[in-house]
Amino acid sequence: MTAYDVLRVFCGPRGGYGNELGVVRDGSVLPEPAGRQEFAAGLGFSETVFVDDPERGVIDIYTPTTRLPFAGHPCVGAAWLLDVPELVTPAGVVGARQDGEFCWIEARAEWVPPRTLRQYATAAEVDELPVPPKGEWIYAWAWLDEPAGRIRARAFPGRDDGIDEDEATGAAALLLTDRLGRALNITQGAGSQILTAPQPEGWTEVGGRVHLER
Repeated sequence: MTAYDVLRVFCGPRGGYGNELGVVRDGSVLPEPAGRQEFAAGLGFSETVFVDDPERGVIDIYTPTTRLPFAGHPCVGAAWLLDVPELVTPAGVVGARQDGEFCWIEARAEWVPPRTLRQYATAAEVDELPVPPKGEWIYAWAWLDEPAGRIRARAFPGRDDGIDEDEATGAAALLLTDRLGRALNITQGAGSQILTAPQPEGWTEVGGRVHLER
C-alpha cells in the first residue's frame, strides 16, 4: 500500500468543508507518471499531489485523469503540510507563507489551464445551477457584497472523471482575482472559503485554512 495523507483545503471559518486532497509524501514509491495517474484515479479526489523533494518543495499534481502543471488547492495544501517557503511545480516556482490561521501561495494567472469565468446576477442563481454538460471548465460566480469583495462561486470541471463539482478551486479564484484586479473573499461549494489578493508584477496570492483529515 502507498502511504498518503488526506487534507481538507480552503476550510470554512469553523473548520468544516474544504476540498479533499491526497498527498503522497514520498513520491519515489511511484516514480512513473503512469503509476501516479493510476493512483490518483484510484483515490478519486479532484487532485492528488506527489512530493518529489520535501525540502525544496518539488511536487507533481494529478487529477483522476490528467497531470496538471499547476493547481491552487494542491499547492496550498502541500505548502501547509511541508511548511516550505516555496513549491516547485512544472509551471513555475510558487511562493508560500503561513500566518497562523491561513496558508498562502503566490502564483500567476498564466499558469492556470483554461477556465470559463461566468458571472451571474445573484448568488441565488449560482446556488440553483444544475451541473452543466461535460466539455467546458466553468467557474460560476456572483457578488454577495461587491464593495466588500465578497463572492459566491461554484466550480464545474467538465471532465468525465466523476468530479462533477469542485468544492474549492484556488486556480479559478486566482483567475477571477486577476481579471477583477482586487482582493476577494470567496464562498465556494457547500461552504469553503478562499481568500485572494493581487500582488505586484502580475502575481496573485491565494490563501485558506488547511486541516489534516487523516
